[in-house]
Amino acid sequence: MAIAKREVDVMRERKIGAQRGLAPVDYIFGALSLIGLALSSWMTFFYAPEDALQKDAQRILYLHVACAWLGMLAFIVLAVASIICLVKKDERWDWIARANAEIGTVFITIALLTGAVWGRPIWGTWWVWDPKLTATLILWFMYVGYLMLRNYMGRTQDSQRAGAVMALVGAVDVPIIYLSVNWWRGQHPTQQIGNPDAGLPPSALATMFVAMIAFTFLFIFLARQVYFLQRAQTLAQRLRAMVS
Repeated sequence: MAIAKREVDVMRERKIGAQRGLAPVDYIFGALSLIGLALSSWMTFFYAPEDALQKDAQRILYLHVACAWLGMLAFIVLAVASIICLVKKDERWDWIARANAEIGTVFITIALLTGAVWGRPIWGTWWVWDPKLTATLILWFMYVGYLMLRNYMGRTQDSQRAGAVMALVGAVDVPIIYLSVNWWRGQHPTQQIGNPDAGLPPSALATMFVAMIAFTFLFIFLARQVYFLQRAQTLAQRLRAMVS
């Protein structure tokens, strides 16, 4: 009975996979991403004012903040999806977790790199062991460690449990990153969004919000594609198991 049920599940997933293409919602998010990225690029270079002290180096922060925000958001989604997967025993949540891990790694890497590019002319060095930077680097290692662990253990329940534990540990780092500038004295600038004392001009604040929204659309589009890739890989593993 178990073998027959597994074969039915595989055939159903195979049929769905064969019909899989870009859904209308994918085209919508893809179009919104392109429009938003084009608009945010124009605002970054032609609308946002030049900072009196940082000059043009400040313009990279619009990309930096958006990627840092998504890198943290993706890890929270990763942790929540991992817990739901264990509770509901539904591997679709595991696909969501894996997708967010892969996309989140890309965004947090870009955040670290753009931060280094900004820091070179402003601080005179590519890196400082600032509390916020250090906590962000720890999150990057948690991402990489999670991906290595899941790839090593394969698509098993033990892998899901181990990944969930690692995701929960890493999720603790997210509020630390966000609040670190308030807890410890460091070189990283204070929070710009939601801080009335930041003194950002309205045009700079608008550019920041547009960049964050545009990259959020891109994040959703990419996460959906990686989700379906994870489903296809699971299906391929089941087919190999049936053949063997």
